[in-house]
Amino acid sequence: MQERALKVLEFTKVREQLLEHAASSLGKEKIKNLVPSTDFEEVVRLQEETDEAATVFRVKGTVPLSGVHDIRAHIKRSVIGGVLSPHELVQIASTIHASRQMKRFIEDFADDRIEIPILLEQAERIIPLVNLEQAIKLAIDESGEVLDSASELLRTLRHQLRSNEARVREKLESMIRGSNASKMLSDAIVTIRNDRFVIPVKQEYRGHYGGIIHDQSASGQTLFIEPQVIVQLNNQLQDIRVKEQLEIERILAELSAHTAEHENELQVIVAVLANLDFIFSKARYGKRMKASMPIMNNDGRIALYKARHPLIPIDEVVANDIMLGAEFTTIVITGPNTGGKTVTLKTLGLCTLMAQAGLQIPAYDGSELAVFDAVYADIGDEQSIEQSLSTFSSHMVNIVEILKRVDFKSLVLFDELGAGTDPQEGAALAISILDEVHKRGARVIATTHYPELKAYGYNREGVLNASVEFDVETLSPTYKLLLGVPGRSNAFEISKRLGLNDRVIEAARSHVSEDTNQIDKMITSLETSKRQAEMEHQEARDYLRQAEKLHQDLQKQMIDFYENKDSMLEKAAAKAADIIEDAKLEAEQVIRDLRKMRTEKHAEIKEHELIDAKRRLEEAAPEIQKSVNLVNKKNKKPTFMPGDEVKVLTFDQKGTLVEKVSSNEWQVQIGIMKMKVKEKDLEYMSTPKQTETKPMSIVTGRDSIVKLELDLRGERYDAALLKVEKYIDDALLSSYPRVSIIHGKGTGALRQGVQEYLRNHRSVKKIRFGEAGEGGSGVTIVEFK
Repeated sequence: MQERALKVLEFTKVREQLLEHAASSLGKEKIKNLVPSTDFEEVVRLQEETDEAATVFRVKGTVPLSGVHDIRAHIKRSVIGGVLSPHELVQIASTIHASRQMKRFIEDFADDRIEIPILLEQAERIIPLVNLEQAIKLAIDESGEVLDSASELLRTLRHQLRSNEARVREKLESMIRGSNASKMLSDAIVTIRNDRFVIPVKQEYRGHYGGIIHDQSASGQTLFIEPQVIVQLNNQLQDIRVKEQLEIERILAELSAHTAEHENELQVIVAVLANLDFIFSKARYGKRMKASMPIMNNDGRIALYKARHPLIPIDEVVANDIMLGAEFTTIVITGPNTGGKTVTLKTLGLCTLMAQAGLQIPAYDGSELAVFDAVYADIGDEQSIEQSLSTFSSHMVNIVEILKRVDFKSLVLFDELGAGTDPQEGAALAISILDEVHKRGARVIATTHYPELKAYGYNREGVLNASVEFDVETLSPTYKLLLGVPGRSNAFEISKRLGLNDRVIEAARSHVSEDTNQIDKMITSLETSKRQAEMEHQEARDYLRQAEKLHQDLQKQMIDFYENKDSMLEKAAAKAADIIEDAKLEAEQVIRDLRKMRTEKHAEIKEHELIDAKRRLEEAAPEIQKSVNLVNKKNKKPTFMPGDEVKVLTFDQKGTLVEKVSSNEWQVQIGIMKMKVKEKDLEYMSTPKQTETKPMSIVTGRDSIVKLELDLRGERYDAALLKVEKYIDDALLSSYPRVSIIHGKGTGALRQGVQEYLRNHRSVKKIRFGEAGEGGSGVTIVEFK
């Protein structure tokens, strides 16, 4: 990957922002060396590890990465026999502890059945060096002080040291409390000089205490003297201190040797923690940008949805859809310099570099990017003073280098191609350069203000024109990319808005060729059509989501039905078995009674006794409760007609019959969905009041069938109301009890107008918004009187 492209596209600034999210110097080192990869499999793995880390953040909110240090130099010194300092050993223990915490955290997370194979593989490499960590922590505290518990000898020496110090202080304090002390001492304190206890004596009384002079004040009036009576005690203290230091050095040497024994394990811990810090830094950065993981491909295909420039604040940046590499491999963005074209180039280039570096991109889920072997960018006004090159020459130097290397695995970004020279020659050169790069199969986006290039996309296969929208009302760019619409000059409109005389503007228009005027009109029409298409596309996506939700609800109901079907049958069978068992017992009792009567009365059984026994047998037969609906169904099989309201038994949903599609199947409308349903799965509910029964009412004077819904999406307000008026009359003539009017959501103006008309209509009984399965607030359901 070209270093120049990383700089021009500001990938270096992305690295600087990423550094803010690292928890250790190890992670920061990896970030500083971060460059995009050109290996497809490696890029996919980098994206997957970042996504796993993002999953951990979504679930847990944080990760235990504190206490990690770069201990590689400490390990190396211990291996060559060096004695580590207490602080260095504390850092080693802290890093070991952090590695254990991280290992436990990831393994516990994976135990929750959340798939994080890459992070888990990293954690499994960590060998928990508990013994080394505990040995260091038992000997040294967090501030780097060697503890008394480090060894028995050190504990004994420290006890002796404290006892001797107490005796020395006691003797000196008795001296400074003496009767003449206030006269002979500069201050009544005990202090230390050269690791020995001394007292401040005035110059003229230096001989009173004897002993050794260790220091004097700046004025020379005060001498710091070690009195003769405590010289021996101080000597003993020094001896103990030497022994203490030797013991400390022995302890440190022992811990250093212990560290050297685990060189390999410690190096692995450092490497793993560096990787984990780096991975979680990428995830934190993605979370801050509200980024998502792109789908990577190796086919040069790019599909970015609502992509944002990562270095522009979220509340200021304009998101754009950018498509390249499928139907077309070259995009030419034309139009005046409004400030949006270069941002579009940088957005695509920077998102590509970020994705190949394993970073998530600021775009919607489902966005797709390709892995390129090289990204070339000629962006910016670069005038080389050192080489005495003009802006045009400087650009051409870069373009020459690009043309030497570009191939079908390259992404090329040209900003203001051919600018800086004669417009006619510059446009011709730009077309020639684009032809050359396009011929080699590279993915190309170029910006230009040359009008000659507006026709470039129409004359070449695989090339698309585009522009950045400009709002003439506010005299500012909207920064919205319009694919398929070439840019147009707004000079006349801007001049008019700024107050230039109409006569001057009309005179200027007369100097412009008729072809140019026609092109501008065509572009204006394209822009309007594009906006309308985008609005309709959004509404279609809304309806698709509603349909998908209805489909999911129906699927869930079917699953619930089939899951409970067996248990319901089992319960019914058990209940039936109980009823039959009771009937059998009753029948057996009747038979026993008959036999008893025959025996006792010698077969002289009277008629009324037989009738009574027969009645008891009949009563023993199980009584089956039949539902009224089933009885009605058996008694009378309804004749279905188009427009009948029915219940679809398989989905437990209400619907309306549209037409009979075969001998035993009907097309049924459920909300906004139409589906084929077998007649046996339909339950008759009601039929619309009709003056005449026929398959579908025919409106007088019309040859077409009146539908159960009217779609007004894309209609203008006045035309839509005329259609509603005519449709309501047709529906009433067809005797429909209920119809649907689809007006979409949009701004709400059309919906309000339609509903206001319906409220005032004399034949309308009630109106309501559609339910979730009928289209929601984008549909109005009309019921007639």
